[in-house]
Order: sequence, then structure tokens, then C-alpha cells
Amino acid sequence: MTEWLAYLGTGALVGFAAGLLGIGGGVVMVPLLVWTFTSHGLPAAHVVHLALGTGLAAMVFTSISSMRAHHARGAVDWTIARAMAPGMLTGSFVAALIAGFIPTRPLALGFTLLVFYAATQILLDLKPPGNRDLPGPLGLFSAGAVIGAVSSLVAAGGAFLTIPFLAWCKVPLRRAIGTAAANGLPIAIAGSAGYILHGLRVEDLPQPSIGYVYLPALALVVTTSMLSAPLGARLAHSLPVKRLRMIFAVLLYFFAAKMLVGVW
Repeated sequence: MTEWLAYLGTGALVGFAAGLLGIGGGVVMVPLLVWTFTSHGLPAAHVVHLALGTGLAAMVFTSISSMRAHHARGAVDWTIARAMAPGMLTGSFVAALIAGFIPTRPLALGFTLLVFYAATQILLDLKPPGNRDLPGPLGLFSAGAVIGAVSSLVAAGGAFLTIPFLAWCKVPLRRAIGTAAANGLPIAIAGSAGYILHGLRVEDLPQPSIGYVYLPALALVVTTSMLSAPLGARLAHSLPVKRLRMIFAVLLYFFAAKMLVGVW
């Protein structure tokens, strides 16, 4: 029962954070799932892989909801989204397969570094100036592949990379945000498929699971994250943005650092 409550609480915090600041929930979800998996005796050699796989599987559901909301407001540039999607599918799937071969400690270190980058970006509100045009199909495929690969390694929707890239290419911010939300779905699908496929080769995973996706955690996290996201979005309109960014960035530093210490 304690384990179930932890998953419900994780989902609530992830959804609330995503609604509050519009970021993917993986940077919050993965450290919390690692803590919970470790405290309940799941195999130490696989806790980070399980957290990443479960986080990406949960993101499939949250990405669909986010994509529909942005599409309803006309904020998705489907021409860009379709051009980047094949690269994101490829990069996310390949990175997930490679991640399965990386031991827990190096994988946790890489995750921590990427989360620190995302937290610093949020804290300082870094936005590159739009000073170039969008690249052609090959350039968008390549950018999508890189974004998909990095996102798969942190179980994130890619918005923390996609939005700055599109803003740099003179795409208006609201359209960049909506397009990034739409592209979170191919990242989630391909990434979770990669973690599932690689995890099927591992024999000592907790049950019930499909590869590196632990089903009880997935079901409970998705349930509360979908319910809490609107609350975070509502609160975002009533609190000072700078204070929100500072609080959340500090929490990201703390979550990632504590997770790294816990698995080292």
C-alpha cells in the first residue's frame, strides 16, 4: 500500500509541475521513481532503467492530452512537427536501446547532467535569439534525431530542447511550445518501445512488467498526473513566474543530485 501511495504522489507532483511550467514530467518522475523502486527492494541494477522506461510510457498518455490541447488552440505547426517526427522516432528508439547496455551509475550520471542543464535553463529563463531560418528536411530530421536521443535518455518530451531550437529558427514562442508538445508523442512511443524491447531480454525484473516498464507504477502515475496537471496550469496564472522558476529549478537540482547519490 505504501508503494502505491508513493506512485500516486509521484504522478500528482509530476502532473502539477508539468501544468505549472509546461515542462515534461520525466525530469521529476525519474528521480522519484528511482527512490521508490529502491526503497521497495527492486533490483538495484535496473532501477534507473525501469524509471526511464516507465516514465516514457507514462509520457505517451500525457503527450496525447497536451498535444490535443495545443492543437485545439491552433498552436501546433504540423509541417514542422511532421518533418521532425521521423528523426525523433529514430533517435529516441536507438538511444533507448543503447541505454539498456549502459550500467546504472553512468546512466544516472548522464541523467543528472542533463537535468542540471534543464534546471539552469528554467532558472535563468534562457531563450536563444531567433537569428536563422528553419533548416531543410534533412536538417529538421537531424535536429529531431538529436532531440529524440537526448530526451529518451532523460524520459522527457523534448520541449526543453525543441522550444529553444525552434525559437532560434524564428518560430514564434507559442507555436514552438505547441509544436514541441506534439513532438513529445513520437519521442514517448519510440523511447518506451526501445526500453520495452531491451528489457524483454532481462530475467530478474519485477512483475508485472513489460520490459523496463513497471505496470503498477505506470497505471498509478498516469492516473494522478492527468488529474493534477490542470491544477498546476491554473496556479501558473496566479503566482509570479520568476519565483516559480526559482523554486522549481532548485527542486530539480535536489531531485537529480539525491538520485545520483542514492545509486552511486
